[in-house]
Amino acid sequence: MRYIVSLRDKPEKSIMGGKGFAIAQLHQKGFLTPPGFILTPEAFTESLSSQNYRLYQQLFRDKTAKFSDIEELLNTLKLSERVQLELLQILADLFPYGGRFAVRSSAREEDDWSQSFAGQLETVLGVPLEDLGENIMQVWRSTFSQNVINYRQKQGFFPIALPPAVLIQQMIDSVVSGVAFGADPMTGRRNISVISSVYGLGTSLVSGESNADTFYLDRQGQIIQQQIIKKERQHQLKTELKPGISIAEVPRELAQKSSLNDEQIQEIFKLLRRCNQIFGSPQDIEWAIANDRLYILQSRPITVLPQTHQPKGTYNLWDNSNIAESYHGVTTPLTFSFARRAYKEVYRQFCLLLGVSAKTIAQKDRIFSNMLGFIQGRIYYNLLNWYRVLALLPGFRINRQFMGQMMGVKESLPEEIIQELQQGNWRDRLQDSWRILLTAIGLLKNYFLLPYKIRKFYKRLERNLEGTGQQLPNSADELVAYYRTIEQELLTHWDAPLINDFFTMIFYGVLRRLTVKWCGDEEGTMQNDLLAGQGNIISTEPARRMQKMAAIASQNEAFIQILCQGRLESILAAIETIPEFKSRYQNYLARFSDRCLEELKLESLTLADNPLPLLRAIGILAKSAPTSPPQPDTPNPNILKVRRALRSHPLRRLIFHWVLQNARKGVRDRENLRFERTRVFGRARQVFLALGKHFFIADFIEKTEDIFYLEVEEIMRMIEGTATCTNLKGLVALRKAEIEGYREGKIPSDRFETYGIPYLKGQPLERLFATASSADFQQGIGCSPGIVRGSVRVIQNPQEFLDRDHSSTLQPGMILVAERTDPGWILLFPAAAGLLVEQGSVLSHGAIVSRELGIPAIVSIPGVTQWLKDGDWVEFDGSTGKVYKIKN
Repeated sequence: MRYIVSLRDKPEKSIMGGKGFAIAQLHQKGFLTPPGFILTPEAFTESLSSQNYRLYQQLFRDKTAKFSDIEELLNTLKLSERVQLELLQILADLFPYGGRFAVRSSAREEDDWSQSFAGQLETVLGVPLEDLGENIMQVWRSTFSQNVINYRQKQGFFPIALPPAVLIQQMIDSVVSGVAFGADPMTGRRNISVISSVYGLGTSLVSGESNADTFYLDRQGQIIQQQIIKKERQHQLKTELKPGISIAEVPRELAQKSSLNDEQIQEIFKLLRRCNQIFGSPQDIEWAIANDRLYILQSRPITVLPQTHQPKGTYNLWDNSNIAESYHGVTTPLTFSFARRAYKEVYRQFCLLLGVSAKTIAQKDRIFSNMLGFIQGRIYYNLLNWYRVLALLPGFRINRQFMGQMMGVKESLPEEIIQELQQGNWRDRLQDSWRILLTAIGLLKNYFLLPYKIRKFYKRLERNLEGTGQQLPNSADELVAYYRTIEQELLTHWDAPLINDFFTMIFYGVLRRLTVKWCGDEEGTMQNDLLAGQGNIISTEPARRMQKMAAIASQNEAFIQILCQGRLESILAAIETIPEFKSRYQNYLARFSDRCLEELKLESLTLADNPLPLLRAIGILAKSAPTSPPQPDTPNPNILKVRRALRSHPLRRLIFHWVLQNARKGVRDRENLRFERTRVFGRARQVFLALGKHFFIADFIEKTEDIFYLEVEEIMRMIEGTATCTNLKGLVALRKAEIEGYREGKIPSDRFETYGIPYLKGQPLERLFATASSADFQQGIGCSPGIVRGSVRVIQNPQEFLDRDHSSTLQPGMILVAERTDPGWILLFPAAAGLLVEQGSVLSHGAIVSRELGIPAIVSIPGVTQWLKDGDWVEFDGSTGKVYKIKN
């Protein structure tokens, strides 16, 4: 009979016990586990004398056994010769040079679903070879201790345990160790993973004797919260090491730092996810890092996991990470209802353009009508409906990841939802392939017709927006008719921007691949450099106009002082005395007054309503003696690299040039067409404010701005005679109170799940604030080239920042740090030496404009607004996306 089994042997829980069974499974699936073996339960019974074996059997049958009988059995326990012989053989095979060992219990019931026996059974660490036998018996004895007997009785088990197995492994002298949970053990949230870590061995953490650094991660592995404890230099890590082994001491330089870096956190997260998948449930694992290698020491189910909101009703997944650039924070019912209608019409057109039949689109009207949600006053994507729209497109089953990126869906759905959307038989797949071919032909046609469609789109814009800034129709019903015309002519004919966006993303993706494959771009960032400085992008024009106005203002110190500190009335009076400035200022407002902060929110004040942010920004810029951005005298160095790489490949050079030109043209037109969207939204704002004046005069609402608390159709029905509620004052008052409560209450998460009615109490909407690592390095997405070194200015609310005098805190050469940007941030860009943004992509507005203005920029930096504080010094590379916190 074998009394010892290897971790390579077939995993059997009956002979390996709970802990050994799990470790053997992980070892055989390629996980890095400390080398070792398992002493089977038969080794225990073999080591009992004949008399003690009969006593043990009697104790197991007799529920009234006395603890003194057990003590008698254990006191005479001794490893049998047969067990000792096998033990010596496997030690010679696995550990010819000796070493120290970890000796752990591995009972059959241990680490099971219903109970873990955590802390009840003995674990001995740092055991030298000569003491191994004694410590094996120490683990056996712990299985029959009074505490374990009491615990077993409390859990409903027979008080005397079955013979235990013992797991023996090489001792890992870890630099860092800890535990990780596949769900939040405190709240029960299955979409959160928790990692805890300490320096040295993890026994003090498991026993509760030491605090730990703790990291909370979402499903994608992003750190959404962290707690870094202060380590006292003189505090020694309490371990169970044997005499003669030094106890680790925390170095002074590590006292304030995280015990794990970002790379290690991600490695542990991936290890945890793999364990969850293998065992089919959220796991509680123990891990250790030694010699830059991550070991798994244990994996067991989380036995007591609190129940969260019971899943009842339809599952929904909400996300606002990609829509935050357009609709950040709390907004109003009018803006949401307008945006909802716009998204519905725009993506119906998108599907038509890609070959989805009108009949299919009509059948899926409910999906298109509910692509957006309104949760606690904030706009969210209904991700399931976004993916249902994707599933309508030809080729979804083949290329769903690309389509998700194309439509702006940043994160993937749970795999079971994807499988549901991908259901279909071979006929469906054959039909899908045919539709892909037809769509490809249609796209080719649209590629050649795109310049014509763009020109036609601009003509429609001018025809329907003609007279912007002039008087609108007088009567309310004429205003409604005019709005319906804009809606029909523009929102339902948004074909040119959609086609252009589609091809821009295709050519950008191809350009990136070609720079990597043909030009040796190891960092994968050259394409961003090649797109910079092409000109003719209207979004950069405000910055250039501001620079010219600032240059005029810089010649008058008194005027600069008024711009930075004066009230609006004083500034406007001073402008009257400077004709050149006045002319440029009025031209700016005539052209760009709608390009304001949060410009897509209909309730946002435009620069025509409140020009103070613009004037303050000009004042800040004037203090730094602004000049026009320097024009490079030498070609872009990456252009030279491309020429050298393709010099002997004429066909490649021709293809590369064609792709680059299309990508540059697409990015240019994308940004210019987005400005036209601003004009459309600006005209809609004017129409609704005019209707608000009519409602105020008719005593429907208390003031003109209350119109923003009504929905589009409520306003229209009030005028068309189909309203079901005419007490608009009461409705507005109710909504105002609710919206104000959302502004002051807890901020929901950027991504969460709901079941059934999303507004039911108990839905998990709470927010875990994103926090970055405490390390001195962060990695984002480089989107505008250049290396910058300087101090940072974190701006949470640009409107408040510009309304006040912050000219002293935004000095020339400072680096702007923001959670996200929108087109209104152009007011701050000219004074910035660099830009670091928590959200965004390489094709977001901030990325495109910073490239054109020559401002180095990085986007998608996790938790950067918490990682950096005002006055911190950083150095970053806008090409590679690397950011380093440095000392001045």
